[in-house]
Amino acid sequence: MTTQPLPASSWLNAPAHHAWLANEGQRLLSFAKASRLPDGFGNLDDKGQLPADSHAETMNTARMTHSFAMAHAMGLPGYAELVAHGVAALSGPLCDSAHGGWFATPNAVDGNRGKAAYLHAFVALAASSAVVAGAPGAQSLLNDAVHIIDQFFWSEEEGVMLESFAQDWSAVEAYRGANSNMHATEAFLALADVTCDTRWLDRALRIVERVIHTHAAGNRFMVIEHFDAQWKPLLGYNEDNPADGFRPYGITPGHGFEWARLVLHLEAARQQAGLATPEWLLNDARGLFASACEYAWAVDGAPGIVYTLDWSQRPVVRERLHWTHAEASAAAQALLKRTGERHYETWYRCFWEFCETHFIDRIHGSWHHELSPHNQPSSKIWGGKPDLYHAWQAVLLPALPLAPSMASAIGAGMNVTSW
Repeated sequence: MTTQPLPASSWLNAPAHHAWLANEGQRLLSFAKASRLPDGFGNLDDKGQLPADSHAETMNTARMTHSFAMAHAMGLPGYAELVAHGVAALSGPLCDSAHGGWFATPNAVDGNRGKAAYLHAFVALAASSAVVAGAPGAQSLLNDAVHIIDQFFWSEEEGVMLESFAQDWSAVEAYRGANSNMHATEAFLALADVTCDTRWLDRALRIVERVIHTHAAGNRFMVIEHFDAQWKPLLGYNEDNPADGFRPYGITPGHGFEWARLVLHLEAARQQAGLATPEWLLNDARGLFASACEYAWAVDGAPGIVYTLDWSQRPVVRERLHWTHAEASAAAQALLKRTGERHYETWYRCFWEFCETHFIDRIHGSWHHELSPHNQPSSKIWGGKPDLYHAWQAVLLPALPLAPSMASAIGAGMNVTSW
């Protein structure tokens, strides 16, 4: 595996730092247990309670299942039953028994009967992690997820995931999204490990070639999020709704960090599998990270990473989201492992200092999910504390190698003894 020695003083070498990460992980997991509902997992409020009108969601159920599966695989008691519950929900009320695939809510109670690639990528990720954890029904769920991706979502012609369909798999959306393909890349890395099928690594490379090496690299490594069906950038997409939680207008620097990490995981996975591995993967990861730091960190005069930028790199939505900073930290540690370069250590420490100071809620638990431009808790984009996935992965990744994927590495007992 192509990695470089860490600086001797790196936090990644420090037992106390890994103990701190472990303690934070335990705190996050304990908070998230309360999200359980009969049909899956729901969205917790600021104090870790389920609102009276809560219903399960496929996104949160899949993310919780993936997260709890890794906790169980690590040997942490109290999570096996939660993984089984998530698998049962994804195999039952959240799936479409008539046409296959998954709704956004149980039996589409929200009225949305469409099938979105974003959600299906998370179902595949959850299923693969549940298989590693040995959860009952996980293999069947994985088989179903692979079948749906193969039959409907994967476009061999375009080398990407199609975005969404109607319930009966008609009416494919005339839109292509970087976000759904980013999470597909994450899922494909996990599928490659669990199925021992390298076609998933080839598919991931094709996605990265198009979204990152062609479009982002041609845009100073700022990720273009929205495209039409011919892959023409839609630069004005959602300009009238710039703070959308999934398809915001302009540039989303948090995705630049997230892609940088995934590109390095892909490089490592392909090397480990003995596959041809383009040299440009490392260069692209460097470029994505550098661009996000340059244009989004403290760009409005206050510390923190803004949610979005316009095409002239000016802040649009200045709120700071917790997932963005979790991904920034995760990208910094990945680049630090890959290159051994000290400036990634500096950024890694910077991001964790910011998270400890502003995001981590020592009073009510978990992390504030959003801060105002003045770094005070707010809820313009994301209310409550529904997300375990991003912060949990951020505290896990420093103890893991770049390949295999997270659950498979944990299942193999790789570098997790500090926990």
